[in-house]
Amino acid sequence: MEITNKMRSQILIDALPYIQKYHDKIVVVKYGGNAMTNNELKEAVMSDIVLLSEVGIKVVLVHGGGPEINSMLDRVGIESRFIGGLRYTDSETIDIVKMVLAGKVNKELVSVLQLHGAKALGLCGIDGQMIIAEKLDGDIDLGYVGQIQKITTKPILDALSNGYVPIISTVATSLDGQCYNINADTAAARIASCLKAENLILMTDIAGLLEDKNDPSTLISSVNVSDVPYLKKTGIITGGMIPKIECCVEAVRRGVKKTSIIDGRIPHSILIELLTNEGAGTQFI
Repeated sequence: MEITNKMRSQILIDALPYIQKYHDKIVVVKYGGNAMTNNELKEAVMSDIVLLSEVGIKVVLVHGGGPEINSMLDRVGIESRFIGGLRYTDSETIDIVKMVLAGKVNKELVSVLQLHGAKALGLCGIDGQMIIAEKLDGDIDLGYVGQIQKITTKPILDALSNGYVPIISTVATSLDGQCYNINADTAAARIASCLKAENLILMTDIAGLLEDKNDPSTLISSVNVSDVPYLKKTGIITGGMIPKIECCVEAVRRGVKKTSIIDGRIPHSILIELLTNEGAGTQFI
């Protein structure tokens, strides 16, 4: 179907209220999944962020990098170990995690975003003691996997106030200098809440929350956080969706206006989520 000038103008007019709504507001995007490994999708994400920045929306990009960590561990001959689906991080592995996330992945994203015309600043949780963590307290010992004690927002706000897009890798430090690996969804939720962000967006490889996980047409477009326990009880929220949705719930309860789980496999899904009425996944309010 040919897009006419009238259709183009209507798209821009329809986006105007959302541009006004988010102008000078902070939006935190947790970047991962296929959108991070597929070059076409990566280009779409970067152009989305540039557009949002140019219209006055303050974007903070938070990322992980599991596949890149696995690849580097293979290259140096260290076996990837998982316990209950979670990465075990020993003293050798945490060095690789720090090198890959804060070095390779972070700086590649900075470079790509700058090639698209944005001012980008690569940070990690260690910088300015942005993310203070301690060893994760749980039934399973995961080594140097941390839980967040405190977020210091000043490095992020300084970058935003100077016109930069902060790109944050989720390695953290303890008060005594020990490095910890932090789950990127968890870190993005805490960062968003401490920044009092207007929106937190988690990019995934699924359409959103589905009533029937095998039927994309059963997408639930909006969920009140008070309904989440019921959705867990009835089996609609299961498996890997549980920790992601718990991050969304925590962020909303800590002051984020809205959180969204969107399908990062769709090009420009960030723009669809922020600048259209339909959105691109499931919102939690």
